[in-house]
Amino acid sequence: MSDEHAPVLLPGGGWRLWEQFALRGPGFPADGVLRLAPPGLAEAADKFGPDADLSGTEWQAFTEDVSEAAVRTARRLQEIAAQARFQAALAWQNPAVLRTGIAPFLRWTPTADSRSSMPRQREELVAHYWQRFCVKNDTIGFFGPVGWGRWDPSTPDAVAVDPGQGFLAASEVYFSGWAIDALAKVLAEDRDLMRWIPPRRVSFVRPVDGAVRVPGRPAQRIGATELAVLRLCDGTRHPDAIADALGIEAGEAARIVGELVSRRWVHWKLEVPAATRPDRALRRILERVPDEAARERALAKLAVLERGRDAVRSAGTDATALTRAIGDLEADFAALTDSEAQRAKGERTAPCRGLVYSDARRSATATAGAGLLAHLEPLQLCLTAARWMTNRFADAIRTRLRTVHDRLRADGAPVDLATLWLHTLPSPHPDAGDLIDTAQAELRAKWTKILDLPPGARRVRLSTAELAERVRREFDEPGDGWSLARYISPDVLVIAEDDEALARGDVELVLGEMHCALNTMGASLFVYQHPDRDVLLAETTRDFPGPRLLPMLPKELPLKWSSRSRPALDRPEDHYVALVDQTGDPHRPRTVLGADVTVEDQGGRLAAVLPDGTVYDLLDVYANTLTQRVMDRFTLRPEGEHTPRITVDRMTVARETWQLPVAGVDFADEKAEAARFVRARHWQRRHELPRFVFVVSPTEPRPFYVDFDSPVYITILAKAARRLARKDPGARLKVSEMLPTPEQAWLTDDEGRRYTSELRFVAVDQTVAGTGEA
Repeated sequence: MSDEHAPVLLPGGGWRLWEQFALRGPGFPADGVLRLAPPGLAEAADKFGPDADLSGTEWQAFTEDVSEAAVRTARRLQEIAAQARFQAALAWQNPAVLRTGIAPFLRWTPTADSRSSMPRQREELVAHYWQRFCVKNDTIGFFGPVGWGRWDPSTPDAVAVDPGQGFLAASEVYFSGWAIDALAKVLAEDRDLMRWIPPRRVSFVRPVDGAVRVPGRPAQRIGATELAVLRLCDGTRHPDAIADALGIEAGEAARIVGELVSRRWVHWKLEVPAATRPDRALRRILERVPDEAARERALAKLAVLERGRDAVRSAGTDATALTRAIGDLEADFAALTDSEAQRAKGERTAPCRGLVYSDARRSATATAGAGLLAHLEPLQLCLTAARWMTNRFADAIRTRLRTVHDRLRADGAPVDLATLWLHTLPSPHPDAGDLIDTAQAELRAKWTKILDLPPGARRVRLSTAELAERVRREFDEPGDGWSLARYISPDVLVIAEDDEALARGDVELVLGEMHCALNTMGASLFVYQHPDRDVLLAETTRDFPGPRLLPMLPKELPLKWSSRSRPALDRPEDHYVALVDQTGDPHRPRTVLGADVTVEDQGGRLAAVLPDGTVYDLLDVYANTLTQRVMDRFTLRPEGEHTPRITVDRMTVARETWQLPVAGVDFADEKAEAARFVRARHWQRRHELPRFVFVVSPTEPRPFYVDFDSPVYITILAKAARRLARKDPGARLKVSEMLPTPEQAWLTDDEGRRYTSELRFVAVDQTVAGTGEA
C-alpha cells in the first residue's frame, strides 16, 4: 500500500476500510452441487400433495423415476469421486476415506438393484464432501484458496475480476506446530545437545531484592550468585555463556540452573517458538549449538521430516502420490518420535490434526470500486453497534480487573502483571461469559426497538436514512476498548444478475459474518498467502503508527486455535509480553516477562508499565482473550422460531432463518427414497423454506448445504435429524436461506467456471487514537 492512496472511507463516517481485502471462495465450481438435483424430479414429486395416494400406478411410475434418477446421481457422484482434485482434497482432509470409502465406491456398478445400504452411504459421503468443496467459502488448502483484492474508488465498477492464469498462483505446505514440538521433545533426550540449550526464567517468577517472588507464595531468599544466574536465564544464554558472564565455573552455572529448575523458577527445555514455519524456528535453535556432533545429530532428524514435507509438496494434486508422501512422512515421524502421526479429533484437540497442512493463493484477483462502496452505508450502522458492544464488554472487564488489582494492592506492594493475570483466570475474568451474554442481550434488545419488525413478516426492507438516527441514539459513541477492538472484519457477499450488472454496480449485497474486535487478515493463513506481506504490515502501521503491546499466546486452543490462525503481523517495534505461556522467541527484541511488568493506576485507568518505562492500556494485555469472547457475538436478529430477511437499502443484513423442532422432521425416518423425497418437500413447503438452505445441527461439526430438489441432500438432512433426535428429542435445527444461491455465483477462473465467493473487509474504527500506547 503506497502512501499516495487516499484512505477508503465507509459512507456514513467513523470507519476506514483496508485497501486490501480477502476474496474467499471454494476450490470447485458452484454448479457442481446443482448436478446432484435430477431435472424434473422435484416438479414430479410436487404432484403428490400431503393427502395423495402413495400406492397407485402413478405413484409406482414416480418411484421408478426416483430409482432411475438415483442411479444417474450415483454415476455422477462416481465421476466426482474419480476426479484427481477431489481425491487430493480428500487426501488432505481424511486420507483413510480414499481407501475405505472412495476406492470401493468406484469399483461398484450402480444399478437399481445394487444400491444397498453401504453404496448409498458412500454416495452420501461423496455428496457431503462435495457440498463443502463447492459452496462453503472456507479457507483451507487448494480447495479453499485465499484470494486477494484491493479497493480502487476511482473506478465506477462494483467489482471487477481478473481471473489470472491457472487456478492457483501459489501453494505451500507447512508443518503443524505440535509435530515439530514432538520432535523437539525427542531431541531433548540428548544430554550433549541440551547442555547448549538456553534455560529461561518462568514468566511469573520475579527476582527482586535478594529474593524470588512467585504469585501466591511468600518471597524466598536466595544467594547473590543464584540470583545473578536466575536473572541471566533469559532464553538466549546456555549455561556456559552464563558462567562466562558471571566469571564462575561452567559446572557451577549448570548446577545452579539445575537447582533453579527443581524449584520451578526456570525452564530448561528445547522449546520451539510459535511460528508459521516451526521447522525453521527449530533449525535456528539447533544451528546455534556449538557442539558439532550433537548439532548434526539433531539436524539430521529434522532433515528427515523436512524431506518428507518436501515430497508432500511435490506431490501436488496427484492423490496417489500425495497419499503415499503423507504416509511416508507419517511413518518417518512415528519412527523418530514413537508417537502417533495423527491426533484424534476431540474436545481437547486444536485444528491441524495432521503433521502438515497446505494453504494456497487463488490466481483470480478482484478490484472493488465506487459502485460497491456506495452501497456499503448500511454496514456502518452494524459496525457502530458492534463497537458499542465491545465498549460495554471492555467497561465491565475493566471494573472486574480493578477489583482484583485493588485487592492485591491492599498490602501496599506494587502489583506485577503476571500476578494479576493468574488471579483473573480463566482470562480475561471468570465472569467474562456472563458479561458478554449481558452485553449481547442488551444489543439485541436495542436492535429490536430500532428495527420494530412487523409480526409474522417474511421480508423487511428499510433504509439507512430511517435507521441512522435511531442507531446513533442507541449506539453512537467513540471506541473505548482494547487495541484489537478497533478492528471488525465483515464478510460481504455480492449478488448480480449478470457480469454487466456487476460492472455497473447494479448489485445487491448480503452481510455474512461480522468478526468483532479482530482483523482476521492478520492471521497466518492469510498473511503468508499474500504476495507481499509488507503491504499488510503497511496497512497495520497506518492503524497503529506507534508500537503495540502483544501478549504471547498459547500455541493452540482446542477447536479454535492453531498454527494457521496465529497473528502474523507483528513488527520489530512492537512489544511482546509473556504471561503464562512462553511461546515467543527469546532472541526477539522488545520481549518481556509478565513478572517484570507492573500494573499501575494512570489517569484513573490501570496501565501496564514495561521495564523500559513504556506504558500501555492494561486491556491490551488481555486483547486476544477479550476478542475470543466477542468475536462472534454481534447480532441484530431478534430471537424466535422464525426471523425475517432484513434488508437495508441494497444490503441484506440478516438472512431469513428458522428454528425448527427436530421432532417435527417427519420425513427423517422414512426408509423409501421416493416417499422421503416427497415428504421432505411437504415439510419444506409447510415451513415456506427456499430451495437452497444451510442447516446447523448441534450434533454436526459445521453447517451443511441442503438442496430440496436433490434426493441425496435430503437424505443427508434426514440422517442429521435422526442423529439429533436420538441425542435430544427436544432440540431444534437452525435453517437459514442460502443467499446468494449457487446459481448467482460471479467469481470466475481463467476457464470461465464460476465459484461462490465473499469479500472479507477490514474495517478500522476512526474514533479512537491509533498509537496503541497509553
